[in-house]
Amino acid sequence: MTSQEISARTRNLVDVAMGREKADLVIKNGRWVCVQSGEIIPDTDIAVAGERIAFVGNDASHTIGETTRVVDADGMFLVPGLLDAHMHVESGMITVTEFVRAVAPRGTTGMFIDPHEIANVFGLKGVKLMADEAADQPIHVWVQVPSCVPSAPGLETPGSSIGPADVAEAMQWDRIIGLGEMMNFPGVYFSDQKMHDEMAATREAGKVIGGHYAAHDLGIPFHGYAAGGPEDDHEGTRKEDAIARVRQGMKAMLRLGSGWLDVEAQIKAVNEDGLDSRHFILCTDDSHSETLVNDGHMDRVLRHTIGLGTDPMTALQMATINTAEHFGVARDMGQIAPGRFADILLVEDLHDFHPHQVYARGTLLAEQGVWQIDLPSIAYPDWAAQSVNVKNPLTAADFILPVDPDLKGADLTAHVIGVVEGQAPTRHLRMPVQAEDGEIKIDLKRDLLKIALVERHKATGGVVVGLVNGFGLEGACALGSTVAHDSHHMIVVGTDEQQMALAANQLAEMNGGQVVVKDGEVIGSVALPIAGLMSTKQADVVAEEAASVLAGFQACGCEIVNPNMQLSLLALVVIPELRISDLGLVDVDKFEFVPVLEGEQA
Repeated sequence: MTSQEISARTRNLVDVAMGREKADLVIKNGRWVCVQSGEIIPDTDIAVAGERIAFVGNDASHTIGETTRVVDADGMFLVPGLLDAHMHVESGMITVTEFVRAVAPRGTTGMFIDPHEIANVFGLKGVKLMADEAADQPIHVWVQVPSCVPSAPGLETPGSSIGPADVAEAMQWDRIIGLGEMMNFPGVYFSDQKMHDEMAATREAGKVIGGHYAAHDLGIPFHGYAAGGPEDDHEGTRKEDAIARVRQGMKAMLRLGSGWLDVEAQIKAVNEDGLDSRHFILCTDDSHSETLVNDGHMDRVLRHTIGLGTDPMTALQMATINTAEHFGVARDMGQIAPGRFADILLVEDLHDFHPHQVYARGTLLAEQGVWQIDLPSIAYPDWAAQSVNVKNPLTAADFILPVDPDLKGADLTAHVIGVVEGQAPTRHLRMPVQAEDGEIKIDLKRDLLKIALVERHKATGGVVVGLVNGFGLEGACALGSTVAHDSHHMIVVGTDEQQMALAANQLAEMNGGQVVVKDGEVIGSVALPIAGLMSTKQADVVAEEAASVLAGFQACGCEIVNPNMQLSLLALVVIPELRISDLGLVDVDKFEFVPVLEGEQA
């Protein structure tokens, strides 16, 4: 926008505030949740000119003209639109447009998205695809340039990659707000050139560097990471994590997603220890479509946070102005004040937070959860739906775990991935195993299952097989997904090699998604043809399909919460302790490969 256009806008806002021109919209008789001052002010009117607020005070009658739309808030709270500070649209298994359709009626009017997942499949052109769609939305969708593609160079092979030159190029695009989560935290504290060059390009552009320190070690490595420049972090799971981040000048992002329930432990730093809440921010990180449809988005996070004893004003600041100030957009959003976009929620009860009306940019988007406008129609290029490439159909033989002949007859110990329910980290288990017919077999009595990573970007035919504990599957079952952070190859877990092959082949035929196979039949599936990550269907439809996957997990005996989220993270080689990649089994604490069986070569 040119200086002349900005001048014309501000003159118009002044003229409406003074009554010389009339407002397009006036909301009367509300209780102003003034997050910038921490007050709730009764008997407040808001006058809106175009997309922005011109006047907030106890009487806006001088701004009302013949064509002004007047809305009586009838004592409801006037709340700034909610902002999600860190999230991945792809985790909802829906496109940007369909994500907006799902969350805006619940009060989300701004999202800061990291399209890290599609970047691992398509690189910068995938990011551009998301950014272009974001620009067409009726709410504010800001994009962070993914920083670690691949997340751990040398430990995995993505479908594409992004480097410092790509980051510098993308920083010039519209809607780019900063650098996505810097997941390669050892690369930062070991002064890796690529990581520091990406952060330097972000600083040069005057934008925010997102953080991701997933280790519990708050000693020297953490201090080295903080010195590198990340400005926020959502990977804390303990009160001491939040405290350490804030003390080191970072914003502590407390997340409540479908699988990550990290607010409760960390909000104690505010509620019990009295730390300044303005350095804390709420976010979701990863939310499934089923969560969005049935439970909510940032409204869910607010209800949860307030339910933990947090003052509603404090919680709202963490979901509005704190986020806006952190990203440098507080002159435009995050508070109800003159000059800001008219992103306004009318809410009856702050403790039971459900918006009655949602306005964004001065337009009524939704009333009582029902959309009042049409969303854009998006056409996706053919290449976006052609990303699952396997060399040949998979067979049971591809999932055999052979034993080195030199180890036959020996007492064997296996490195096993241990699933931790409700958390992103895994455990590095060491379990005794026995060879039978020259291979390691599945052991249901000990919940020792096969896990496989099938290469799906370049059709190399590569299959890496390991062992996993924690899903509790029974019978002849297999679970498969092309949502497999971060490189998003095909990941399959099963009690039977034949079922695993059926699941893998079904995923290839669907061009990506998630599937559950039991006794030779598909009992649950959701097709995700866009990059193998997203459906073009609406969230409620995808939620229903995703529910069939969760029901399939349960039919196979799995009782953990959001097991498909747990499955999708077992290849995430930047979060401790043990993961699987297309190159082998990875000890994330040491950032090195380990063999499945001790004594073998990795």
